[in-house]
Amino acid sequence: MAEQTLVLIKPDGLKKSLTGNILTRLSEAKLEIMAAKVVCVTRELASEHYCHMQAKPFFEELINYLMGNLHDRRKVLALVYHGDNAISLVRGICGGTNPETADPTSIRGAYGRITTKGLFENIIHASSALEEAEREIKLWFKPEELVYRIYPVKTEEKVTKTLVWA
Repeated sequence: MAEQTLVLIKPDGLKKSLTGNILTRLSEAKLEIMAAKVVCVTRELASEHYCHMQAKPFFEELINYLMGNLHDRRKVLALVYHGDNAISLVRGICGGTNPETADPTSIRGAYGRITTKGLFENIIHASSALEEAEREIKLWFKPEELVYRIYPVKTEEKVTKTLVWA
């Protein structure tokens, strides 16, 4: 079944220049990239992304991690992959959340680590279920940033100010 999944190469992955290695590994899934962009992660975006973790004692550290405050790299590479069984294929390549117990041939097993404070610096995020993927894709991307219309859209008229090249 054709699915979509959100993938984030987190700030530590960018700081360690692992983008090429990670994209090469993800290409093994033979999925199509239908959106990609570099995002400066705001506190609001990070908090909404990890809204299900708000009650955890490490929530603030997690938000600072995704925002890039822990690595002085305040950006992530956000991608949407599309294809048959995209979620399970990508999650298999990424490996388990805990880098120390992840398969050593997986992305997290090869490149992730746990800090002395116990924070999982696991390089990459991948949606774990269809509902989560839809919520995350809609959070990180606007409809016009996706190559295909995978979710219903509507047209709204807005008057907005936009930056343009001078």
